[in-house]
Amino acid sequence: METEHSHRHTHSHTQTKAVLNRLSRAIGHLESIKRMVEDGRDCPEILIQLSAVKAAINNTGKIILQDHIEHCIVDAVEHGDEQAIKELEKAIDQFVK
Repeated sequence: METEHSHRHTHSHTQTKAVLNRLSRAIGHLESIKRMVEDGRDCPEILIQLSAVKAAINNTGKIILQDHIEHCIVDAVEHGDEQAIKELEKAIDQFVK
């Protein structure tokens, strides 16, 4: 997947399929948790499953971050695109909150 952003480099992501697969699994898992709530399952069981979804989302974020650094940020540094680095810093700050 290649997209243009406000900075000057082109995004080239090699992990798009892996990210989409992980997101699909997390969505399916979250839908099953919703059914657990609708069925009145025990709260501790639901909380454990929610924790698993949070971990899956965080791990997906790590893959996106790694892919972005390896491709987009390397390209941005090579082309002197300081804006891309600032945007990454802002995104990381939001991600780790």
